[in-house]
Amino acid sequence: MGASLLGLAGSSLWPEMQSFAQQAQDFVMGPPMYDIAPQQISKHVWIIYSPDGFPTPENRGMMSNVTFVVTRAGVVILDSGSSLQIGEMAIRMIRKVTDKPVVAVFNSHFHGDHWLGNHAFVNTYGKQLPIYALAATRKTIEGYEGNVWRTLMEKWTNQSTSGTEVVAPNRTVEHGQVLNFGDVSLRVHYYGRAHTDADMCVEVVEDKVTHIGDIAMANRIANIDDGSYSGTFKYYEALQKAAGEQLWTPGHGMPGKDILKTYGTFLKGIWEPCLQAVKDGKTESEARAMVLRDPRVASRAKTMQGFDSNIGKYTSLAYLEAEKEAF
Repeated sequence: MGASLLGLAGSSLWPEMQSFAQQAQDFVMGPPMYDIAPQQISKHVWIIYSPDGFPTPENRGMMSNVTFVVTRAGVVILDSGSSLQIGEMAIRMIRKVTDKPVVAVFNSHFHGDHWLGNHAFVNTYGKQLPIYALAATRKTIEGYEGNVWRTLMEKWTNQSTSGTEVVAPNRTVEHGQVLNFGDVSLRVHYYGRAHTDADMCVEVVEDKVTHIGDIAMANRIANIDDGSYSGTFKYYEALQKAAGEQLWTPGHGMPGKDILKTYGTFLKGIWEPCLQAVKDGKTESEARAMVLRDPRVASRAKTMQGFDSNIGKYTSLAYLEAEKEAF
């Protein structure tokens, strides 16, 4: 009898427990992302542009562009954004452009602002939705690093991205692979370490548009903690040789045909003085002074997002890499 009564009591409490669990989930969910209208940059390609280069509570983590390609077969996402909420906003915006479903997602590299939005797309289109990445990117997101990025984004945005889950890529692609989506072909490019050890660029062949992730940026100093200066220059050269003239679409900043040139010039303004400083036996502090005097760097100092807070660190990284190159 006691067990029966306990069972009845438990069953009567179950709806209340479910309600409490739902309320708890709602409590920890960050606010919806405000809408940002997409801009069409070519026949098939649209961009949801982020004017901010770094995550804050005010921008709710909207620090990188979400690019999408509208094909006869459906919509393809090129980097899904920093959170569940940003991904949900992207889906709302896509539906204003087309009624076609999202049929694939590509993640350019493992930094969280380019893939944490995956959660929204699998929620809407199912867990079997193909999410493509290079093997090293997929492995990194599946490991410890994936959850690190989730928690960091929550911290940086004062919990605005709460509720976002780690959804890793589920398909692996390789350099040179071409994937066809109806009337559009996407070609995968990879030329070694640049911004990270596994930066995938995706060429929209018919439009002469290439999504370059973070290997170059329009007006933001790039994180190069996981990358290489010399590797970046080699990547640029190989990519331009393979793809030819393109409209380059970065993860940060507006697309442009000269982004690899202009950002490459800025990076060389850091790299070449450091190489010379090492060659001349100068200290890291002396190398930094040389970098700050270089007109290729000085000309961007007042306008480039993140310059003041990052130029010292990235000069140090250039100096350390230059030492390795020299010895």
